[in-house]
Amino acid sequence: MSTPHDHDFDRATAVARRPGAAAPDDAGDTVSVHDVTIDGGWSIGDKPNGGYLLAMLARAAVEAGATIEGPGHPHAVAAHAAYVGPPVPGPAEVHSEVLRRGRGMSQVRARLVQGGDTRVEATFTLGRLLPDAEPWWGGDAMPVVPELGAERRTPTDGPGGVPLPIMAHVDIRLDPATAGFTRGAPAGVGELRARLSFADGRQPDALALLYAVDALPPATFDIARTTGWVPTLALTAYVRALPAPGPLVVRQRAGLVEAGTVDEICDVWDSRGRVVAQATQLAGIRTA
Repeated sequence: MSTPHDHDFDRATAVARRPGAAAPDDAGDTVSVHDVTIDGGWSIGDKPNGGYLLAMLARAAVEAGATIEGPGHPHAVAAHAAYVGPPVPGPAEVHSEVLRRGRGMSQVRARLVQGGDTRVEATFTLGRLLPDAEPWWGGDAMPVVPELGAERRTPTDGPGGVPLPIMAHVDIRLDPATAGFTRGAPAGVGELRARLSFADGRQPDALALLYAVDALPPATFDIARTTGWVPTLALTAYVRALPAPGPLVVRQRAGLVEAGTVDEICDVWDSRGRVVAQATQLAGIRTA
């Protein structure tokens, strides 16, 4: 396995590289293969969370991009993913192809394959984030999100009776100002804010940020709770810095809702109040 798996997130995203194993990709090129197990406990309803799947792919991509001298680019600093179809819990494979190894950055393409079909395809830019790096300019100020008691933790039973198995592993406490949809009274702003941490005390790192950018409910729930399932179609994420220990603050905002799709913007801050991740995604939506 790729790392010691002391926490739920690490066990759920574990990858095991097949020594000497390879498989052809769609273009006939040879790629490395990792065996994985999709954990149904990281699901919304019966659909595995997209950020969880992206983190699993990133773990395999980092391993595939490592050289015999060691993992010179241990962090996925950018990811561009297309969600072709939802996988089901159980065995799967990640097929990774190194597109380029550079001095400062590398690029790796990774595909989640199950039953012979591609379920998620992503291209990662890999690099090394420095723990002492400081912003030179820019970055939005962290919104004020109150610290809430354990009674405000999102339960494993969602609105409308939808099971949320993933909430047994993560601790999401929605800002009450943006949680009106849970009471049947959305504010109509299209913005959700929350504090996010792992339920077992695992501290955030660069890999966990790829989950964090897809952790909150759809921001359209703050417009109308009747929108139902909002599946991610495509997601682009940037990991900007190594997060400090402690809960993350996450803000998810809905943009244009039209023609059965919605674009959403996500920003993540660490306990220092520093922007550590950003993402945009296009998702499907039913408004009637």
